[in-house]
Formats: sequence, structure tokens, C-alpha cells
Amino acid sequence: MKGIYTVLLLIGSNVLMTLAWYGHLKLQEMKISNSWPLIGVIVFSWCVAFFEYCLAVPANRIGFNGNGGPYSLMQLKVIQEAVSLVVFTVIVTTMFKGESLHWNHAAAFLCLIAAVYFAFMK
Repeated sequence: MKGIYTVLLLIGSNVLMTLAWYGHLKLQEMKISNSWPLIGVIVFSWCVAFFEYCLAVPANRIGFNGNGGPYSLMQLKVIQEAVSLVVFTVIVTTMFKGESLHWNHAAAFLCLIAAVYFAFMK
């Protein structure tokens, strides 16, 4: 179960991190944050990122084999990167209508799947 909890927490943390990094662009597109100074956008993103850390840190503590979890540090990082790209793709293609998935993105994802495979090889 620790492995499942780790992945679910990483999915949640990556949703929040993607919103922290790119959500302000959607707010700008919606004319909500156009008048915000850059420091305001940064503080907004930090506030969202705080909650991302509240999920990412426990995910890594639960999942790390040094704490009784099933994953090595390398495996945790590769899982996080794979989750990050999937979450990013879903959010960007749904929130930003001008963005779409192309063949080269699919090829990059296949390479990422290969990276996950190799990270878990014994």
C-alpha cells in the first residue's frame, strides 16, 4: 500500500506544482491577474507550491525504502518525473486550448516509459 500512497501523493503534488508554475498564465488569460505585479504572481505561486510540498514530502518519506517504503531514491525520482509529465500534459491540453499533443511528445513519453522500466530493473 505504501507504493500506491506514494504515487497518489505524487500525482496530487504534481497537479499543485503544475498549477503553481503555469496556473498564473491561465489567470492572466482569463484577465484575472493582468494587473498583478510580478511579486504578486510569485507569492500566489508560492502559496500553491506550499501545498504541493505538503504532499511531495510525505510521498517521498513513505515511498523511500530507507523508511520502509518500496522505492529507492532513483526510482522515486523517475516516478516523480513520469507523473510530472503526464500531469503537465493533461492540465495543459485541457486548460490551454492552443496546446496539443504531437508525435514528438508521444515519442518523448515512450522514452520516459523506457526510463521507468530501466530504473526498476534489478
